[in-house]
Amino acid sequence: MTRGKWTDSRQGSGYHGGPVQFANATFEASMPPRPLVKLRKLCLALPESHEVESHGEPTFRVKNKMFAMYANANNHHGAGRHGVWLKSTVAEQRRMVRAAPEQYFVPPYVGKSGWVGAWLDGQVDWEAVAEFVREAYKLAAPARLLESLDDT
Repeated sequence: MTRGKWTDSRQGSGYHGGPVQFANATFEASMPPRPLVKLRKLCLALPESHEVESHGEPTFRVKNKMFAMYANANNHHGAGRHGVWLKSTVAEQRRMVRAAPEQYFVPPYVGKSGWVGAWLDGQVDWEAVAEFVREAYKLAAPARLLESLDDT
């Protein structure tokens, strides 16, 4: 088997897309991007942002100040659902959680400081997530980077 190409040894044919049959389940090869892929793209598009793994999760920072953390569904951070924790204010956190408790939550550990969690499963409004990521970045970034952010 070579990277990027699946070969069925019984048939000798290469796999290049479409449904794949495994036992009694069929998987579509053109699956939508995972939430982390989309989140990473949003975060790293911001000026001087970078990714650092912390506590087993990707975190996104500017000048080493964290503004977003991915919460994987497969560990205690995600509690069975993919999500993102975003730097926020206590007032904004309360407003968001009250307005849409099915979409937003108070994350453990950092929630007491105003951070807000957003679920990244189901029907995600990625435009809203992009706006929230941008607002979280603004709370962590130095003033000179905020000026450059207005130009983007």
